[in-house]
Amino acid sequence: MVSQQSRPQRGFTLIELVVAAGIVALVASFALPSYTAYINRSRVPVALEALSSYAIRLEQSYQDRGSYGATSCALGVPTVANFTVSCTLSSAGQGYTATATGSGAMLGYTYSINQTGTRTTVAHPKGAPSSACWSTRGGTCDS
Repeated sequence: MVSQQSRPQRGFTLIELVVAAGIVALVASFALPSYTAYINRSRVPVALEALSSYAIRLEQSYQDRGSYGATSCALGVPTVANFTVSCTLSSAGQGYTATATGSGAMLGYTYSINQTGTRTTVAHPKGAPSSACWSTRGGTCDS
């Protein structure tokens, strides 16, 4: 008879695979929220740029007309992905507040600017700063 030599076993045991899958799941549970927050922060500057350029265009219009509008803002609001921009008049057309409100994935983010150039983070999922500024991270003003 031929004796069978024992060969070293290759591969992974079921326990090793379950432990590896658990480690991957644990790392993903920490990485996914951070990644989502990073993606959301990257969407905010587009809205802030749209508000800034809209405010500049409103100021140019004010120089030409002497008001920001009669019954509504003189200029149409810009279209921004993930945000809805609106404009409201105050003081009989001598003031305005332009607001970008998040929609979809950006729900909970709201920024505004007025005729004096005051920038405000109205709402942020991590809390709006106490001073007038735009904040992408929430709670504190960006430098």
